[in-house]
Amino acid sequence: MKTQTRHFEIVARCPETKARVGRLKTGHGVIDTPVFAPVGTQGSVKTLLSQDLEKLQIQLILGNTYHLYLRPGVNVIQKAGGLHKFMSWEGAILTDSGGYQVFSMEQLRRISDEGVEFRSHIDGSLHFLSPEKATEIQLALGSDILMCFDECPPFPCDEERAKKALETTHQWAKRCQAAFLKGEKENRLLYGITQGSIYPALRRESTLQLLELDFPGYALGGLSLGEPHAATLDMVALSTELLPEEKPRYLMGVGTPEDLWEAVEMGIDQFDCVLPTRNGRNGQLFTSVGKLNLKNAPFREDFRPPDPGCDCDLCSRYSRAYLHHLFRAGELSALRLASLHNVAFLIKLMRKIRLSIKDGTFLKEKKKFFESYRSQGE
Repeated sequence: MKTQTRHFEIVARCPETKARVGRLKTGHGVIDTPVFAPVGTQGSVKTLLSQDLEKLQIQLILGNTYHLYLRPGVNVIQKAGGLHKFMSWEGAILTDSGGYQVFSMEQLRRISDEGVEFRSHIDGSLHFLSPEKATEIQLALGSDILMCFDECPPFPCDEERAKKALETTHQWAKRCQAAFLKGEKENRLLYGITQGSIYPALRRESTLQLLELDFPGYALGGLSLGEPHAATLDMVALSTELLPEEKPRYLMGVGTPEDLWEAVEMGIDQFDCVLPTRNGRNGQLFTSVGKLNLKNAPFREDFRPPDPGCDCDLCSRYSRAYLHHLFRAGELSALRLASLHNVAFLIKLMRKIRLSIKDGTFLKEKKKFFESYRSQGE
């Protein structure tokens, strides 16, 4: 049976798990879920071009409100016609609120009920970001999916600290929603973000509070910050039990191949992470047989394709030995080729996951993946 709202439709389910395939409608096209979105922090997925993303048939990327606000500035992007035109990208864009970036700069910011005063990491200039301003910036950028401004507590933190962040996040979510409703919101979606660290009672409280505000989608924030892996999965399982079936669920900052399989199994629809490009720039590839650290000596005379099962621009043309050489020689092309492959790998992995759900073979394909995926070349 299909489940849908105006903007999100579930078209297939795994009969043995909570995994599902959906279609998320945005102002810049329909997104097939579960989906992995590469992170384009400053209006660019690092080392890649918009035409690369198009070739890989990517449907959703991320932009970073904090970084784009500071550089080049909202006015510049507005004059260009919005972030899509500025970066020549016709697909959908999700922008985070800037909350995580601001709260990660503990020495450079001061929190109040009104918002956050912070100093730019670029030049030390003083700025203030409120829920209203964060929402207005995202609207001005032309985002298809906006995120509420939230307070992301560090890990570890005690329960009292997590409780305070939860309360602030709830109040700010109300203000973001009010600002969103006042703006130019046609074909835009504003997601709420749950907090609560790894405290089950707080995570439950945050989720139930946000459900009362009836957002079109919900994100799980405050995870993948160094907490034990089992704790992350526990919070995901708890959250998907509470979140409505008919709305998309977004697990922020998660993007290892293993985590994608596990979270999809629990009913998550959206992911983003910097890992494919960050790891790629550091010489690590995701491949069908596991992670390969191409900078390591064993690859010096390994003339096989980096991943024999991949047809990306790296694997279809170059060898492991050549990529090893490029990294050792400090060639910039190494960063681009490795990043391109990793992004392509995750996009194709999500395509395989969606197909397995539709075919009723999700658990079989997951088992097969975990049997072949292991670290090599450490």
